[in-house]
Amino acid sequence: MRRLATSALAFVPMGTLMLMGALVLMGALVLTGAAAQAGDIVLRDMGSFHVGGRVVEMHGKPVRDVVRVPGGPPSRLDPNGEYQVEQMYVEYFLPRDRKGKAPLLMWHGGGLTGVTFETTPDGREGWLNMFVRKGWDVYVSDAVERGRSGFASPDVWPGEPVFLTYADPFERFRIGAGEGSWNPDPAKRRLMPGVQFPHDAYANFMKETVPRWLTTDDAVIAGYIALVDKVCPCVLLTHSQGGSFGFKVAEARADKIKAIVAVESAGAGHPGEAAALKDVPVLMMFGDNVDLHPRWVAYRKLDLDYAAAMRAAGGKVDVINLPDLGITGNSHMVMMDKNNDAVADVIHKWLADQGLVIE
Repeated sequence: MRRLATSALAFVPMGTLMLMGALVLMGALVLTGAAAQAGDIVLRDMGSFHVGGRVVEMHGKPVRDVVRVPGGPPSRLDPNGEYQVEQMYVEYFLPRDRKGKAPLLMWHGGGLTGVTFETTPDGREGWLNMFVRKGWDVYVSDAVERGRSGFASPDVWPGEPVFLTYADPFERFRIGAGEGSWNPDPAKRRLMPGVQFPHDAYANFMKETVPRWLTTDDAVIAGYIALVDKVCPCVLLTHSQGGSFGFKVAEARADKIKAIVAVESAGAGHPGEAAALKDVPVLMMFGDNVDLHPRWVAYRKLDLDYAAAMRAAGGKVDVINLPDLGITGNSHMVMMDKNNDAVADVIHKWLADQGLVIE
């Protein structure tokens, strides 16, 4: 192929070649300028993998014939045998110009997946992109039982999956003004005053929700520990339920955790184990209107009690209430709010203050 291309060019007049070269150069310059204005993300690597999990064996199940494709032939389905379960999916994005001294692991909340940190429901950049731009190696995972990590049968996970209604996150995540604020008619919804969540794109957010189980916490924690063992030392950036998992994992692997940023954590670790994190700096961050919903009041108390236990053991915990910084209107979904860039800047600065950013 290369010889053919070279021979073909031999028949092009020199003047034409010079003109072609000039046009190519001009095009390259224009493209370079456009790329610079667009702020392209340049990576040294990206990819994905699975970690953790276990093999379980089923036996004593009836064998039957099924039709796998409409109109296709029947085939034998024998559910007896070994199955892979409880693995966790992880994707990573490593910037060319790395500035974070350790990988940044983003762990999502309940009923959600790693999509939480990707493009916002209204199409803006999420924290994944923002922190890669800031020079962090970013790892985003779907917790065990969520998204691309897969599911297991009721024979493996007792209980039933829990699903979110349309009203639930709207009222509970402080997008709407509390109980009864949701209405299928957008004109009749009652928003939290000054809320920064892109409520016009709420339908897109609901498409990100997935079922969750109430009996899989041990499996979720085991998956996260497998990830920490694979890629850390690292920084944990957790949200909601992911915060509770993050502190428990850090208690088990304190030597591998350089810092924890817990954004509206739905609980923390075991107060009796808080001393394990005495050398791990922690930032607890809360959005706006937390006092207006009893669930978040309760979770914040659990978080602050854990912070007190850490401090009593000689640990360092900083607590930021975003309104105290003049950053207002944040819902529970801080990383999706319209001011998510300002909050990302606060987190990055705090990490820099802990000596975790290459100057």
